[in-house]
Amino acid sequence: MTELGPVAWPPAQIRTERLVLREPEARDRAAFIELHASPEVYTYLGGPRPRDELEREMPELSGRLPGSFVVDLDGAMIGQILLRRTTEHRRPAAVGKVDLGYLFLPRAWGFGYATEACAAALDWVDGVLPGEPVVLTTQTANLGSMRLAAKLGFTEVERFQAWDAEQWLGLRLPVTPSA
Repeated sequence: MTELGPVAWPPAQIRTERLVLREPEARDRAAFIELHASPEVYTYLGGPRPRDELEREMPELSGRLPGSFVVDLDGAMIGQILLRRTTEHRRPAAVGKVDLGYLFLPRAWGFGYATEACAAALDWVDGVLPGEPVVLTTQTANLGSMRLAAKLGFTEVERFQAWDAEQWLGLRLPVTPSA
């Protein structure tokens, strides 16, 4: 059991044209610290954590982080995809659904990697949890994330105020096979 329910974890690697989605490994620790310490990455997420704090507190990665995929480009981590079952949320429409989250290092922005990786993760969800809707929350000020949500097929459920900013909650209905 994982945070997604009866899904075996870790899954097999997911390969796209350019990327590999895989479980975290010990070699990814420095990239995770860089990701969580980045002011650019955390502009819409409440601000970065201090690097020295992350160095002290981030455990060595064992690979067993249910719901977490490393996005790997040519053998190096460039981002993270998170898939979690929403148990608590500021909005009732999100509770109980699979929640898609993603973080990418700034050097990986602008190349379509987030679209490619998130689409692959959503395809994986469709395969292991058929019929499951997926939600995504972002700040409306995060225009890149808003564009990505639209490309991935999320439609607005509602907007709400949280963390001193307008938030956007989107829903992607499950893909249904055509008859």
